Amino acid sequence: MASDNVRTDRRYTKDHEWAKQENDLVVIGITAFAVEQLGDITLVNLDVKPGDTITAGTAFGTIESVKTLSDLFAPVSGKIQRVNADLESRPELVNDDCYGKAWMIEVVPSDQGELGTLMDPDAYVELLKTAAH
Repeated sequence: MASDNVRTDRRYTKDHEWAKQENDLVVIGITAFAVEQLGDITLVNLDVKPGDTITAGTAFGTIESVKTLSDLFAPVSGKIQRVNADLESRPELVNDDCYGKAWMIEVVPSDQGELGTLMDPDAYVELLKTAAH
């Protein structure tokens, strides 16, 4: 059973990014656990633009909080379709709605099967149990 902070309609990475299939696109953001660990988000820097190609496991930007600076890692490979420009002027959206308004990038995946290699919600909940200790 997934916890309240883990949505059942998406897949997860060990680095606490989420990926959600929406038609032919994969929408990517960070999880509630990541937001909790970071604290108040002060800056979101997305180093990609529409048309760029990203590779799974590589950084596509950084997120900064009062506590730390962290890289954002792509859960899947593909071409950037859209970047959430709202996050540049309103990084606090990540704290308010990390699974909704604070999505980060939309990708046209180069391999539809790649999403299936990510953790399902139950596996991610198990990872969080070990991370909490």
